Amino acid sequence: VQLQASGGGLVQPGGSLRLSCEASGVSLHYYAIGWFRQAPGKEREGVSCIGSSDDGSNYYVDSVKGRFTASRDNAKNTVYLQMSSLKPEDTAVYYCAVSRTSSTTIVDSQYNYWGQGTLVTVSS
Repeated sequence: VQLQASGGGLVQPGGSLRLSCEASGVSLHYYAIGWFRQAPGKEREGVSCIGSSDDGSNYYVDSVKGRFTASRDNAKNTVYLQMSSLKPEDTAVYYCAVSRTSSTTIVDSQYNYWGQGTLVTVSS
């Protein structure tokens, strides 16, 4: 199983980015997919989780509610995280991960597979 996270970069405050998480070796639509981030000097935190295609639920941490939206394209076996109204405090390495389950969770131990991370820097 391989997860390829991409789409990070440098963006000004208030800007937008879309992160992608493309998988091989696993069909993402069966599982909940989480997005996590780790800022310098801080612990990794769960940002968002999209449930399996059958589950259909979404979870967002309070700090990103209304600004981030997770979605999936089953035909491309890819999950996205659309990030808008970005703030400097959103700066971090973002990781996608495949859960053991179909329902949303941000408990690290519930995730089997992790991508390599993509850096998002929000700065003027």
